[in-house]
Amino acid sequence: MSSSFSIATTTHGRVLVEHAADRTSDRVLVTFHGYAQAAEDGLEAARAIPGVARRWHVVAVQALHRFYTRDDREVVASWMTRQDRDDAIQDNIAYVDRALDTILPSVQAGTARPPAVVFLGFSQGTAMAYRAAAGGRHPVAGVIALAGDIPPELKTANGRVSWPPVLVGVGTRETWYTAEKLAADITFLAAQEIPHEVCRFEGGHEWTAEFRAAAGRWLDRLA
Repeated sequence: MSSSFSIATTTHGRVLVEHAADRTSDRVLVTFHGYAQAAEDGLEAARAIPGVARRWHVVAVQALHRFYTRDDREVVASWMTRQDRDDAIQDNIAYVDRALDTILPSVQAGTARPPAVVFLGFSQGTAMAYRAAAGGRHPVAGVIALAGDIPPELKTANGRVSWPPVLVGVGTRETWYTAEKLAADITFLAAQEIPHEVCRFEGGHEWTAEFRAAAGRWLDRLA
């Protein structure tokens, strides 16, 4: 009879940083890309949000599980699978904590107050943004969640999670983040009295100019 067990090991993650044009900025936007994307995708999407390039330092965290696209031309990544799911969640949260441990001191050195950190997730990266905000060591000022739902374990945390304000984005032609998932998330956020806004935009499972504009306005109000 076979058995299985989980072994803790050390791996290295890839993180891209692009500083704000205003180097005195105390705002940090941490991005989590979608399935089969890379850190460059998260960085490009975030920097196109109006106002971000000038006022926000962008940290693009790449998922730890890398693989090739089918034509072997690009390296992409995934945050996790259902196998050893709980271990992967903890590994990912610790990874984000260590990335911020490295980056935040250099940002704070040029400011008069601790940096305001916002997590931004797209698709599969949305769950990572929620989890890192809920379970990480660093205070988070907000979460932008585009085309992805709140992870189920966070909805049963029974008040153990301190939630920041949330901006939810969903396209009118979205097929994965369904109306049912959106309704469940809104119900949860409202029941927990978590400040939240929902941006419904013309589009599918994607970034659009309309959503970027809404995200830019939300970030301006937040920090």
